[in-house]
Amino acid sequence: MNENQASYTAILRQQRRQWNQQLIRVLLILGVVFISFAVVELFDIERMADGIPAIVTLLSEMLPPDFSRFPNWIEPIVDTLAMSVAGTAIAVALSLPLCLLAARNTTPHPIIFHVARTVLNVTRAIPELILGMILVAAVGFGKLPGTLALGLHSVGMLGKFFAESIELCNPAPVEAARAAGSTEPQVIVHSILPQVFPQMADVTFYRWEYNFRASMVLGAVGAGGIGLEIISALRILKYQQVSALLIVVLVMVTIVDGLSNYLRKGFVK
Repeated sequence: MNENQASYTAILRQQRRQWNQQLIRVLLILGVVFISFAVVELFDIERMADGIPAIVTLLSEMLPPDFSRFPNWIEPIVDTLAMSVAGTAIAVALSLPLCLLAARNTTPHPIIFHVARTVLNVTRAIPELILGMILVAAVGFGKLPGTLALGLHSVGMLGKFFAESIELCNPAPVEAARAAGSTEPQVIVHSILPQVFPQMADVTFYRWEYNFRASMVLGAVGAGGIGLEIISALRILKYQQVSALLIVVLVMVTIVDGLSNYLRKGFVK
């Protein structure tokens, strides 16, 4: 009986210690959150109170939405959609060879593994907006720099997820293929890619959704698309057109999300 009580007491003591550790972690995170709130001036009540009437005034100036220029927005909408599709396709094409080099179970050499991982980290670290600004300066305004910015930035994200999927695949089919005398390309094509293809397709479609939204932000740096129309309307204080454009963007994002979900169901089973 004493041994059971001692064991029970030890279990309670361990659980209490774990709860205390969790509580300390939560308090530390909350402390960081509150410090962040203070740094960004969220606790500046006077400034926040002054801003609320300005927001209400701005919203009133955005009503009713002005769709009079909608025929002129059709081409930018198509451009935005094309930029997201082309940028995602570029990212997939570049990510596939890089992910094979960045996965521990398919890379030919540790040095190549670290080089590939560094390339993925670099492309992922530079935001597409900064890439867009650099590429606009390099190749001029328009859809091309926006598409390239989306593609290059997406390489880092897609390549990382692809490589992690390859590393987590079931090793049994891979070992069986190698034992049967298959070459390394045959092992990759017949034993690895069939396992990770659903995950790759899933991540690709999610990235396409993200790229569609990001392509609108790139309009701020002159990279074309519907984002450029929004920035232009804001600059000339056409707030009713801005609200109409935001409604158009909302509808397009909903359509893209629905289409992405439909395509994802076809590939991910």
